[in-house]
Amino acid sequence: MKPTVVFAGQTEAPQAFFERYQRAAGALRQLGVGEGDVVALLTRNGPAMLELMLATRWIGAHWCPINWHFKVEEVRYILEDSRARLLIADADLLGALDAPVHEQLPTFVVPREDVAGVDATTPPIGVASWPALRDAVESGEAVAAAPRGAMFYTSGTTGRPKGILRNPATPEQVARGLGVMRHVLGFEPGMRALISAPMYHSAPNSYVIGTSLESGTLYIESRFDAEATLRLIEQHQISHAYLVPTMYARLLALPGHTRRRYDLSSMRFVASTGSPCPPDVKRAMIDWWGPVIHEAYGASELGYMTRLDSHEALRKPGSAGAPLPGVSLRILDEDGNALPQGQAGLIYVRQPAFADFSYVANATARERMERDGHITMGDIGYLDDDGYLFIVDRSADMVISGGVNIYPAEIESVLLMMPGVADCALFGIPDQEFGESLAAAVQCHDGFDLTGDEVRAFLKNRLAHYKVPGVVNFHRQLPREDTGKIFKRKLREPYWQGVRRRI
Repeated sequence: MKPTVVFAGQTEAPQAFFERYQRAAGALRQLGVGEGDVVALLTRNGPAMLELMLATRWIGAHWCPINWHFKVEEVRYILEDSRARLLIADADLLGALDAPVHEQLPTFVVPREDVAGVDATTPPIGVASWPALRDAVESGEAVAAAPRGAMFYTSGTTGRPKGILRNPATPEQVARGLGVMRHVLGFEPGMRALISAPMYHSAPNSYVIGTSLESGTLYIESRFDAEATLRLIEQHQISHAYLVPTMYARLLALPGHTRRRYDLSSMRFVASTGSPCPPDVKRAMIDWWGPVIHEAYGASELGYMTRLDSHEALRKPGSAGAPLPGVSLRILDEDGNALPQGQAGLIYVRQPAFADFSYVANATARERMERDGHITMGDIGYLDDDGYLFIVDRSADMVISGGVNIYPAEIESVLLMMPGVADCALFGIPDQEFGESLAAAVQCHDGFDLTGDEVRAFLKNRLAHYKVPGVVNFHRQLPREDTGKIFKRKLREPYWQGVRRRI
């Protein structure tokens, strides 16, 4: 596990980076981090984040990536709920938070030399430097433990994110899991992989871990830029990349002369997960890049479940692919009865290649998802006559915008605290670039006359900006079902009329 890491124009050789994360593993052990403990990471894409992930994995602890767009209360909740033993953060990200996130939690910072205007050498007052601690550890290979993986935070309809707590992987599961990732994400020895999607998300996170396990060359970008991506592919003969449909759309939006300027013939495998790719976008990418585009259906809790290559995508437009070898996939109605091919129902999956999971302090949520050893994430779909999965809707309220999971209940719980708001509902509406964007339906108390700008300003001060709805509509009375639950489908329906794909 000795990757070559290229970042901000600098290359770190395999042995040097291996020694770096081994010293980091030793430093974590000196701080009392042991097997099953949690290390929280508030860091942008870069070598420091990869170093800490590999070091934490090596000693059998969990790394908990935190979305660096989060505000203080969002970060504080995850730190407390995950029972993190320590926090390691980019110096400028920690400094930008307007209040301490956890006064008792040991905290360390890493410099960001690639961020303009950031002092790369001086940590915030009273906070220790992580590189100084790491480099004080004598070199030497640390004793490895059974890897547990990341602790990602996800949610459903409960308003608070849930931490995914994965069991230790057996040696067989480590081998089988790597086999699945090779099949789904195209991993192979000698790969030259590009990652620009945020590594705090589960799929990009697993992508950089998998590339490292193959001792590949990893080109890490701080952010996605369409033309820069083409330039990097040509300049460095990139063979593999992780991209999402929003990135495809931005690449396709480049002028024709710009697209034709770059030689992309080195590309062998492009992986896309996290959100469905519109068939016309995928066809356009295949026409341009060739049959190197692959899509997979997966979940942070379960791993990858289906795969669709370019040839299958042209033959089965809109499909999420066929189940992977060893995966058991069932389509059931709400009573647990199997449904025939072509009839949509809840998708239940068993993927034995990955270690089982629970949720931090919320085992009942995990139990409600299981039926006869199979788990549902609330997605609704059907199998065609050839066994290919088509996902048509989500029974849960989650919105996927540009590959980012947004949980309306979390936003609703904050918005209900706004003076004048009597009731509200957040839901997804079509977006040409991001697949979905966020809309809010708001019911005001009598005597209040709020505006959309006021609602957005209230949320921006309390939540990450991507959780703020672009569309805000006001209603005298929100529609409710007989049970009293808001009828979100009625609110969504006008926006989705005439749209081919409903999620």
